Amino acid sequence: MHREDRRQSPEGTAPEPGKMAELLRSCGLNLTPVQVRKLWHYHCLLRQSNPELNLTRVHNFTNMVLKLYVDSILPGRLMKLPSPLLDLGSGPGMPGIPLKIAFPHLRIILAESRRKRVAFLEQVRQALGLEEIEIVGEKIAASFETGMAGVITRALESMTLTLDRISGCLEREGLAIFMKGPNCDAEIAEALARHGRDYRLAKDHPYRLSGTAHRRRLVVFERTGDPPRRMKEEAMKRHLVRRIDSEKNELFRDLKKLLGSRGIKKQQRALVAGARQVAEILKSTPDLCEAWISPDDSSPPPPAAPEQLAWFQVERQLFAKIDLFGTGTPLLVVRVPLIPRWQPEDGLPEGCTLFVPFQDPENVGAVIRSAVAFGATQVILLAESAHPCHPKALRASGGVALQARLLAGPALDDLPSDLPLLPLAANGEPLSRVVFPERFGLLVGMEGPGLPEKWRERAVAIPIAGEVESLNAATAAAIALYVWSQSHR
Repeated sequence: MHREDRRQSPEGTAPEPGKMAELLRSCGLNLTPVQVRKLWHYHCLLRQSNPELNLTRVHNFTNMVLKLYVDSILPGRLMKLPSPLLDLGSGPGMPGIPLKIAFPHLRIILAESRRKRVAFLEQVRQALGLEEIEIVGEKIAASFETGMAGVITRALESMTLTLDRISGCLEREGLAIFMKGPNCDAEIAEALARHGRDYRLAKDHPYRLSGTAHRRRLVVFERTGDPPRRMKEEAMKRHLVRRIDSEKNELFRDLKKLLGSRGIKKQQRALVAGARQVAEILKSTPDLCEAWISPDDSSPPPPAAPEQLAWFQVERQLFAKIDLFGTGTPLLVVRVPLIPRWQPEDGLPEGCTLFVPFQDPENVGAVIRSAVAFGATQVILLAESAHPCHPKALRASGGVALQARLLAGPALDDLPSDLPLLPLAANGEPLSRVVFPERFGLLVGMEGPGLPEKWRERAVAIPIAGEVESLNAATAAAIALYVWSQSHR
């Protein structure tokens, strides 16, 4: 018997199982003699190993019984605990081991990453003859996908981070049980703000350890959504799955070609990147979506994705080669609508037609977005223009390029001089003085060279401070479109 136990027992005598049972009964826990003996044995093993392993900072016998063992068991009195139950960050085995002793029907999984503590837990399991109790010697992360009906933890980590970590293992309707101190309102609010779509607050029960001033709070979240593992299983049933592990794979070669305008034109397909844009396009134009591309088998297509969508599972290093922006989130392959041809003899409809010769795909995407935002009638992409569905163009357009009225026109030099065009250049009549005609074309020069000489005499300009040589071409076009839209209205 440890001298500290002897010195600090309630009557100043050496504690023994009977004194432990008495303390447990004072808290409303009436364990059987067999259960008390097992808990006592656990207590002795804990005290024996504590000097070397630093398993607990609580040394007083009464405090150990109340703050460690009673506190561990009480959640099972306050609610029906689910099984299997993962004790996250178990440390010396709490609350998992006292819970297993008090509620032998529970299947308990103790998760602890520190090797010496794992060895201690193995010792306890064997010494107490505990069945249906497992030990996972690793730090639990979202990649841990063994299904659990519940997770319980006494750890100091925030609820939000814990919900992140158990996202791979907690089943739908599973319970995340937090044993917290009384002042955790901010944590609860943060968890609901972050995980409100997938969890609901099922229980928030304040309580006090009997006979002490020690206040506690049992906070329980119920999972309302499926874990990624279940979503993955369902997705593999709904969608055609193609695995890509080699750079020589013909499908992968085709995907790489979609990083350039030539490949897009040839295949009439494009790559969409960015979680928000992928989600928006999947929702707004599902009929154009052909394939969902994820790194390995992570991040399956969402449940609402159309069934015709194929699921390409690309090895991670290969995925990085087509993830142009390094987002790490799934990409989308979309069918590119055919862009009709426009000839000068077709004329211009009422309103503003924007002529685009930009070779930078980001400028193309940005100016298409501005054209749609300010009500341009149509956008004519000149022969010099980058493809509007280049990944950079799609990203800059916010996906608008898939829905805008786009036409394919001739080269900039081949535009006839008698077209009703309003050329925009660095020098010319101030834009503020222009009276816009009912139908006209806004012609912007290429990045760098600007407009051909024949258009510069008729050009209008946006006055800027002398410290800046010129505006970005897409920015200048956006300003001109805005000025026209205001006068038009």
